[in-house]
Amino acid sequence: MDPRDREDGPIQEAGAAGSDSSDGSGECGVASPYRWLRRLSRELHWSFVLAVFAVYGACQGVGDAVGVVAATYYCKDVLRVQPAAAQFYQGIVNSPWVVKPIWGLLTDVVPVAGYRRRPYFLLAGVIGVSSMLMLSLQSNPGIVVGVVALTAQSTGAAMADVTLDALVAQNSITNPPLASDMQSLCGFSSSVGSLIGFSISGLLVHLMGAQGALGLLSIPSALVFSAGILLKESRVTDFDYKQVHKKFYTAIQSMGATLKCPEVWRPCVYLYVSLNLSLDIQGGMFYWLTDRLTGPAFSEEFIGAIYAIGSVGSLLGVLLYQTVLKDCNFRSMLLWGQVLSSLAGMLDLMLVTRLNTKISIPDYIFAVVDSAVCQMVGRLQWLPLLVLCSKLCPPGIEGTFYALLMSIQNAGLLMSSWWGGLLLHMLNVTRTEFSNLWLAVLIRNVSRLLPLMLLFLVPQSDQNSTLLPAHILQDEVVKDESGSAQFSVLVADDSCCHPSSVDAENDRMKVLDDGGDDIELIPLMNKTTTAG
Repeated sequence: MDPRDREDGPIQEAGAAGSDSSDGSGECGVASPYRWLRRLSRELHWSFVLAVFAVYGACQGVGDAVGVVAATYYCKDVLRVQPAAAQFYQGIVNSPWVVKPIWGLLTDVVPVAGYRRRPYFLLAGVIGVSSMLMLSLQSNPGIVVGVVALTAQSTGAAMADVTLDALVAQNSITNPPLASDMQSLCGFSSSVGSLIGFSISGLLVHLMGAQGALGLLSIPSALVFSAGILLKESRVTDFDYKQVHKKFYTAIQSMGATLKCPEVWRPCVYLYVSLNLSLDIQGGMFYWLTDRLTGPAFSEEFIGAIYAIGSVGSLLGVLLYQTVLKDCNFRSMLLWGQVLSSLAGMLDLMLVTRLNTKISIPDYIFAVVDSAVCQMVGRLQWLPLLVLCSKLCPPGIEGTFYALLMSIQNAGLLMSSWWGGLLLHMLNVTRTEFSNLWLAVLIRNVSRLLPLMLLFLVPQSDQNSTLLPAHILQDEVVKDESGSAQFSVLVADDSCCHPSSVDAENDRMKVLDDGGDDIELIPLMNKTTTAG
């Protein structure tokens, strides 16, 4: 799977809301990482922090890093497909990330053995381990077997990601000052994991071959399985599975009502279009970088080193965002993110046209700098989008709605990959022909500026603000027999199942507080237990 971000998600120090507290909450996570991690472990429980390390650090960090290098060499040297075809297959492999709302609905609505999150971590781990072991043990896997196995592994990773996203989104609502901290933690874990993964990826491919290196992806999946075992989560009792279909209907209805809000659908349009227009031509770039006739002919080890240095740039982007940019407003961050992304892409153009050699900069030095700068800018562009998405999630269906927002982003990335593959095909960029690759790079860089025309759809508010209207945030909370509170959209009585003729006013739900007891969100972990 292409390292993104993705989906995937990184974390950051709280804003001014905690600047004057006495527990160290106002200290920067960069200046005092140990105290910062202890604070997050204390307020969110250590098992949540461990799950972040397992999913973002091991699975999406190390796993994606090794996977992207190994899978690219697998397509190039084992399957021997053209760059455009490789990007098409990569889009298929990434397709499970587009249907993340399905996994989100399951984790929000359907508890297994009384737990809403732990079983899905366990299932994700089993899928990832079995699929990668199957691929590595095949003697002569064809295209179908390879794509199916990689897609299955991607499914497990997406399931783990959306389950953790549900925890992040819900914690963002219960602890708003920690929303940016959680995004910075995820981003830090992903960047460090990517650094480690890319550092060893080239060596692993060289020593074990692409297929053997892919088999090692079963290890990060096993760590996700372990996180599912250790996660602290309250058990749901007396759950009525006969009401599941009503809960699905209510959750979907709640998502539909939320999407109708201009505060929500306008940023969603921008997210999709901005990613869709940022054409992905990395397949063509990779084939050129490793070509022995017309390209620099980089080895497997050096390709891994390039990506590793890029991860350092990504990590610097997280630290820069954490220390300087976390309080900037969304529109300014996205504006400069798009502009810098287009400018950083010009480094690729200089490399492909060999302008770097004319100013006496060797290919290997320029490629390393290019990767570091592009990854840093990409992280600065990605983190505000993740914070924005976490702020758009309504209570009660955080996992589902955050997954929906992430699927919108992943759909944009998938279309970007396919549009980029089509562009490479139209310009006749193949395994051995790269004369028009410079034109593809130039078109990609210009296309990154087009989303600026839709920047007015993004709110101008800062990243610590609440974006959802009050009537959406005021969801109904009721208590089950165990005393735990749950959102009405997930409670299995008839009062939470709206008839088909429900009007907009019925979507506005109230908060019920019976007897003055404390009301909590759907318990993900025991909030009364803290780690020292």
